[in-house]
Formats: sequence, structure tokens, C-alpha cells
Amino acid sequence: METRHDIGGAATRKDIARRLGEARERTRLLLESVSDGDLAKQHAEFMSPLIWDYGHIGNYEELWLLNEAFGKTLSDRELFDIYDASIHPREERPSLDMLDREDAGKYLDAVRDAVVAELEGADLNNGDRLLRGGFVYHMILQHEAQHNETMLQTLELMNGAYKPRAKVELPEGNPPENSSVFIPGGAFVMGTDDEAWALDNERSAHEVDMADFHMDTTPVTNRAYIEFIEDGGYEKKKLWKPEGWDWKVEKKVDAPSHWYHKEKHDWWTKLFGFDEPLDQGAPVMHVSHHEAEAFARWAGKRLPTEAEWEKAASWNPDTETSTGLFPWGDEPPTRERANLDHLALRPAKAGAYPRGASAYGVLAMIGDVWEWTATEFRPYPGFESFPYREYSEVFFGEGYKVLRGGSFATRPDAIRNTFRNWDHPHRRQLFAGFRCVE
Repeated sequence: METRHDIGGAATRKDIARRLGEARERTRLLLESVSDGDLAKQHAEFMSPLIWDYGHIGNYEELWLLNEAFGKTLSDRELFDIYDASIHPREERPSLDMLDREDAGKYLDAVRDAVVAELEGADLNNGDRLLRGGFVYHMILQHEAQHNETMLQTLELMNGAYKPRAKVELPEGNPPENSSVFIPGGAFVMGTDDEAWALDNERSAHEVDMADFHMDTTPVTNRAYIEFIEDGGYEKKKLWKPEGWDWKVEKKVDAPSHWYHKEKHDWWTKLFGFDEPLDQGAPVMHVSHHEAEAFARWAGKRLPTEAEWEKAASWNPDTETSTGLFPWGDEPPTRERANLDHLALRPAKAGAYPRGASAYGVLAMIGDVWEWTATEFRPYPGFESFPYREYSEVFFGEGYKVLRGGSFATRPDAIRNTFRNWDHPHRRQLFAGFRCVE
């Protein structure tokens, strides 16, 4: 089977067509149990209506795999304007004249038929930069995968239980013997020069030197976070940065999103609309960057920098080279290595994936929960916007914090050691947790 990092293999027409088809099946699987009313409703002001995401997936594909790549267009300008994320902020999208489920489905099918027809004659070896190595197709695959995760965030905010058709069982947890791992200082190569799969903000590869540090072996668990709460972590102003404290007070935050007490000292959570006892062995989730920082300070630690996170995930100290796409190497993620692909719909318990360890022995760096870092989202040395500024460049220097590693809701094609996610430090809809360093 072709592997994702094999540019020649990943760019074959058969492999691309298969991946595109599988991605669309998954999008429709996510939405098939959702009513038309819930598709059209805006479930939170900072999220799009699901039906907008659905139409946008097709329009983005038309823009890049037909219009930009081959000069072909199926739609009129009005449709492109409706689904242009840079024109319409999320709070405006419910008022747009969006396609309904049936018409959006027909539109996505028409675009896909035209895309597959053009794929047959595409020059993926000697074509321009957009086509070379299959980049534009890989970008579209990742875009649909990213919207799958965004849709799942919306589905969890929906007023009512979400009942997906697919589900897998998670392995049992196995908490590690050592709570932290020593990462020696020195230089390592951060980022990548890959132009087939990597997105612009992951480039260019550059050397970073750093001091020694200890990193938590696993993300912070619900059990540990409860200790922070019970010790008055949300009441101790000294633990919080001023902007974090002001946010906490204004929003009356006293626990992670979706947590509540069913009995006096018994924590429960609402997961995709279903009430269940809090799994204390799983990573804490739905916490903001502000909360993660306060916990780290309470624990006498801090959040890792983005560079520290990537070194712990990607560097092999024996060979002084990168481990490849993932902490364990270049082999694709499997259910034995990481909790990805959103079929489990929850994080696994700590230590559930020893085969996914990094070369240093750090666990769960891919999947389960996104991990907040201390780093503001900025360009790497040698950064170049490609193929458009609105993917990364417009967000640099605007106070966004970097997250790494993906979550249980992340599709395998949309994550790797070098992948960078970002969001406002107060956001909690993300399937995000954190780990600490000292």
C-alpha cells in the first residue's frame, strides 16, 4: 500500500481518487443522523451552521481542484461569495442563502465528478507548483478532514444527543510508571520542507536550540485536574494571567466546559449530548489556554513551547534525525498507535497506546486531545504564503496560541508531527487539553 509520505505513490490518480471518495463518505456519515433543522441552525455564535460547512467543502473543492488548477468553473460568482470564509464571518452565515441538504449533496457530487474527470489528465510530476506532487489534492483532503472535526465541535454544542452510526472500542489505559520524561537540550530540526502534504505554516525546516526540560509523559488527566479544582485553582488569582482571570470572572468559569456535579462531590460530563460519569483516567478536555496555564502554574510547571513539543514528538536522540511523520516513524496511524479518526468519539485513558510513544518515551502526542502550547502563532523563518494568504498569514501575530498533536476527532490525513493548529486562548469548543513541562 502506498504511504502518505511517498510523494510518487500518494500522487497516483488511483490513490487520490480513493482518498477523495473515502473523505466524502465520512463527511456524509457524520451528518446523516442530523435533522435538517439542526443542519441549518447556528448552535453557537462562533461556529458555522453545519449546512454552511457542507456546502463550503464542495465550493472549496471547486475553487481549487477545478478553477485554480484547471481554469474550469461550474458555479456562478454568488455561490463562491456565499461560501467564502474570508468574506462572511461566522455570525453572518445563518443569514446567507445557503444550499439545503439535497441541493448541497447534488452540488458536491457534480463538483466531484468534474474533479475526477480532470484528475485523469493532470500532470502531477512536471506541472506547476499547485499540482506538483499532488499538493492541491492533498490540501483538499486535509480541508475536508478539518471541517469534519469542526462539524464534530458543532455537534457537541448542539442541544440534543448526537447519535452517530459508527463507533470503535478503545483500549484500556495503562498509566506510565514515570510521570515525566527528560528531554536533553541541544539543537533539532523543526518544521519541514515537504511540498506535497505539508501546509505553508509548517515550512521551512529550521534548526532550533534549546535547554534541557522534563515533559509530562501523558496529557494532564481529569483526575489531576479535579485536584486543581478542589484546591481552589479557579479562586486563586495569583495562578492566572490578568487576561485569563478577567475572562474567567466574566464568563463565570469554574470547571472545564461540559462538566457538572450530579451529586455533591461527583463529577459528570455531557459528551455529544449524553450524560456520563467523568472518566478520571482520560485526558482533561474542553479547557482554554487560560485554564491550562493556571493549572501548570498551580503544579509548579508551565506549558511547553511549540518547539519543545515538536522535539519531544519528532526527534530521535540516538540518530539525531527526525523520526518521520509521526512519533513512532513514517508508518500510517493505526488503532494500536493512536486514537484518531473520530470513530470512538472520546479520548482514551492515559497510557492506552504504548506503541505510539516517541523516541524519548513520551506518550499520546498524536490523537486523544489537542495540546495547548505557550507559543503564539507566527511564521517560521523562510515562510511563504501558498497557495493563499488566508490559510495562515492573516492569523500571524493576532494573539492566537498554537495547539499540537490532533485529537480523537482528527482524521489521519490531517495530522503529523509538524502540523500546527491555532485558536484564541479563550476557546473551549476544541477537543483540547494539555501537558506540562518543567
